[in-house]
Amino acid sequence: MGKGRSAGNSGGGAIELQKKLGLLNGIAIIVGIIVGSGIFVSPRGVLQETGSIGLALIVWSLCGFLSTIGALCYAELGTAIPKSGGDYAYIFESFGPLPAFLFLWVALVIIVPGGNAITALTFANYILEPVFSTCTPPPNAVRLLAALVICK
Repeated sequence: MGKGRSAGNSGGGAIELQKKLGLLNGIAIIVGIIVGSGIFVSPRGVLQETGSIGLALIVWSLCGFLSTIGALCYAELGTAIPKSGGDYAYIFESFGPLPAFLFLWVALVIIVPGGNAITALTFANYILEPVFSTCTPPPNAVRLLAALVICK
């Protein structure tokens, strides 16, 4: 249990988890959030548009550099505004309660479900491509598998 109170402690205090997040953990979380599932969606398009593997790798490297800058900015926000709530807390502190509330609702209704749908559709396409090796997977099969993945 570390420095938190143990279950056998008769002091009457609540059991709490330690608030510990190291540099490597923080970097991994931020990179995971920024990269997300986009790495599985866009490689084909980048390669088709660039026309060569070398240029595609350069584009990916530049995008990785920009993502790193974004991650560092987000980490700076986390140290400047040490409140829970992530984007909501940052918008609340910067612009007030109304924009923060509106962001929260847009995230709840559009951003998160849309991201989940894109991830599920990409997963379904990749899973069904080997099954339908001679043709493209039927759109209804992709949608059905994606819906099953979302519903778990």
